[in-house]
Amino acid sequence: MERIISYLKLVKFSHTIFAMPFALIGLFLGSERGGGEFSWSLFGLILLAMIFARNAAMGFNRWADRTIDARNPRTALREIPASVVSPMSALIFVVVNSVFFVVVASFINTLALYLSVPALVILLGYSYLKRFTPLCHYGVGLALGIAPSAAYIAVTGELALAPLILSLTVFLWSGSFDILYALADEDFDREHGLRSIPQTLGRGWSLVISAAGHALVLPLLVLLYYAGDFGYLYIIGASIFSMLLCYQHIIVKPSDISRLNAAFFTSNGFASVIFAFFTISDLLLFH
Repeated sequence: MERIISYLKLVKFSHTIFAMPFALIGLFLGSERGGGEFSWSLFGLILLAMIFARNAAMGFNRWADRTIDARNPRTALREIPASVVSPMSALIFVVVNSVFFVVVASFINTLALYLSVPALVILLGYSYLKRFTPLCHYGVGLALGIAPSAAYIAVTGELALAPLILSLTVFLWSGSFDILYALADEDFDREHGLRSIPQTLGRGWSLVISAAGHALVLPLLVLLYYAGDFGYLYIIGASIFSMLLCYQHIIVKPSDISRLNAAFFTSNGFASVIFAFFTISDLLLFH
């Protein structure tokens, strides 16, 4: 049991709350608006695919960053640098979850199988971006952003405008909040030659760029309303989601980032769950 808990901590399983709600929106968008057919077996396969994909991505991230994490006081107690999980065990964990992800994709449909390998390249590859580019935050955004479109494809076997808009929304939302999260490591990244927007442009401009990315989410939510043929429940969810985006930029200031965790974890966690609840309710009640 302790071993299982160690691996759950390794991959920050609780952070599944960021991508999973949007994947579920993609699932119900496909079944209620895209002509796909919902089934509990498909629902289970999509959940498994999400879990295996995220385990592989986060496990690989922890493995790839093991030496960096060991030098950073903020991350030195993570499972690999703290010797709770060995690097080899973590790598085996990644391989196993990657294989399971591809196998599950093969049970969903042919397109899902074909796209599973490129998806893995994105999910594993983003971990190395901060060694080369300050735009690494948008690698995180891309990794999370493919979830709703992938779920839509799983239900319908094809892609459409509405899930693409939702994926772009998640891309900008998560890429922008990752910029905020990187503020905590601004000095460390600068000292160790790692790339990030805070390391490159400083705190002030990072907050501006993050806010601009979140501002672009707002018109996308309007476009999604029309593309997905939504009703008033969606409007409620999108409004709360937008207010929570604004809230995190109110509590994080250039002179004070002490409430960074509240902005990153609490605000965005609530935002994703609330948005998904109202959007899925809209899809189910007004189909």
